[in-house]
Amino acid sequence: MRILELERVASGYGSVAVLRGVSLHVNVGEIVTLIGANGAGKSTLLMTLFGQPRAAGGRILLDGVDITQRPTHHLAGLGMALVPEGRRIFPGMTVAENLAMGAVSVPEEAMPEVERVRERVFHLFPILAERAGQRAGTLSGGEQQMLAIGRAMMSRPRVLLLDEPSLGLAPLVIRRIFTVLREIAAEGTTLFLVEQNANQALRLANRGYVLVNGEIRMEGSGEALLADPEVRRAYLGGH
Repeated sequence: MRILELERVASGYGSVAVLRGVSLHVNVGEIVTLIGANGAGKSTLLMTLFGQPRAAGGRILLDGVDITQRPTHHLAGLGMALVPEGRRIFPGMTVAENLAMGAVSVPEEAMPEVERVRERVFHLFPILAERAGQRAGTLSGGEQQMLAIGRAMMSRPRVLLLDEPSLGLAPLVIRRIFTVLREIAAEGTTLFLVEQNANQALRLANRGYVLVNGEIRMEGSGEALLADPEVRRAYLGGH
């Protein structure tokens, strides 16, 4: 069953076209990754899902409902959350305050469930529990990425979108991040991630898409794309 679907989506900035008729889908419970070179349009695709920029053509469906023209501030309440590129945590706020900001769209009657989610975040990322009272701007890059993921989880999303979660992180931290993403998916959250680290992303994913110059050029299982000579040559440094 499809939970997220793009049908011939076009998007860009002013007169600059970035996405050219992109069609893809994510099934309930899947981990799907989108890989591609710098400038291919990967981040634009994720931001278009949230209406910034607004799609210039095509449709975006969530649970079969057209959300293409929905205001950005409505989308979190519909079951999607985004971990943006560059993390964009609130540096002057504490870890605990950042996590609380992730739950602002949750209705009052669901707040007991939010407490359970926060405890789950602390279980997945124990360092955040240790530093709950620390200002987020003083955390390391890896800790800030953990916080950005935890903040997104606080809204209890059914679909978690991640934009370059491994960017700029040490290999040990990357392994931890991807391990946690696998755990989150195993608990029932659908994941759609954009990644330059194609090797890690395709090993994690059930399925993947390759975006080239704003168009989907390839798709397949993570395993099949890992083994594809063209993908290996372009994105994995293989031959």
